[in-house]
Amino acid sequence: MDLKMTSKQRMLTAFRNEQPDMVPVSPDISNMVPCRLTGKPFWDIYLYNDPPLWVAYINAVKYYGFDGWSDKGFLGSRESAYGRSPEYRETEIPKFQHKIEVIEKTRRYIIVRDVFETPRGVLWSETVYYRDNPPWTKRKLVKNPERDFDILFEYILPDPANLPGDAYWEIANAMGDLGITGLGVPLPGLHDLFYYVDGGYSNVIKLYYTMKDLIEEYRRRMHEWVVAYTEKGLRIQPEFILIGASGLLTMQSPRIFRELSLPTLKKITEMCREADIISHLHACGREHYIVEVAANETDLYSIEPLEEPPNGDCNLADIKRRFGRRLALKGNIQTSWLLMAKPEEVEEKAKWCIDVAGENGGYVLSTGDQVGRDTPDENIFAMIRAARNHGKYPLKKFSIQK
Repeated sequence: MDLKMTSKQRMLTAFRNEQPDMVPVSPDISNMVPCRLTGKPFWDIYLYNDPPLWVAYINAVKYYGFDGWSDKGFLGSRESAYGRSPEYRETEIPKFQHKIEVIEKTRRYIIVRDVFETPRGVLWSETVYYRDNPPWTKRKLVKNPERDFDILFEYILPDPANLPGDAYWEIANAMGDLGITGLGVPLPGLHDLFYYVDGGYSNVIKLYYTMKDLIEEYRRRMHEWVVAYTEKGLRIQPEFILIGASGLLTMQSPRIFRELSLPTLKKITEMCREADIISHLHACGREHYIVEVAANETDLYSIEPLEEPPNGDCNLADIKRRFGRRLALKGNIQTSWLLMAKPEEVEEKAKWCIDVAGENGGYVLSTGDQVGRDTPDENIFAMIRAARNHGKYPLKKFSIQK
């Protein structure tokens, strides 16, 4: 073991379930906090890429001094990393015309309509870009599922074979030794359909129970696309494959998870294991069942954010005891609590997390999903301070009641 590791080495070692020089610390500030630190309206970052969100995140890593973990990697040209050529346009011949229309602009928000004109018809969505919050897509692309799924897969989603790795490495190289960058892939499921199907989550549920054949066709086609994307991604040797599945068990039952999502999770993690590339699952919300299935039925390397109640259902000490030999863990200081706690309370909680999950490595001290915009800097620094002072191996136990 190196006496002193870089943040990149530390994170990679922990995610391989090995023991680094100290417990890495990487709070989930992937969105709101980096935007706040720029001092700009949030729409500058999300809509105009000024700066791109991944740049704002790296600057935040430097400001706080923690071990970087970025979910911003994707396949595409170098220009697409800066928002000048969107990911879905990375084909030799664009299959559609993309138009951006500003529908409304006020002091608080900008509403933008994205229109995709294809030979099979038009798909469009509307997104609200806020001054002081992340954007929200209020109208989704798929409004007539029987027609629009075909258009989505045939024309809108890019052919992975035509996507270069330049965008990923532009972002990963900018991170450098400050941390690691994941190449993101999704999982099929109701949680994923929510991002495409118009009419809210109730419409997704209705679709599942009334059009099962169509849902199965979506699952099959999304599985094939994700596998092709992962296969192309593994060729560029990313630092890790990030399997993004927010609400994986919160937005669908265990039975539906096994039906729609698990086959793809098994395949992706098998591919990563064969390539010796770390596979890492993000599934915020209820996750205990996912941890158990991942440990026993997949080749997954590591998992996050292991949210505790009320956001989730995970007890970090129990997860480490039952599954820590099989999976590396990242989590799990609750983000709503972090927003309100005192710095000394944060430091104590961080030490407790290290005590129950840090033994023998394979653990990254982090938070639940998405640290809130107004979380005091003092609380983030307290979390980092606890890891740097208390997380060096061999660990010294810190006894508190929790």
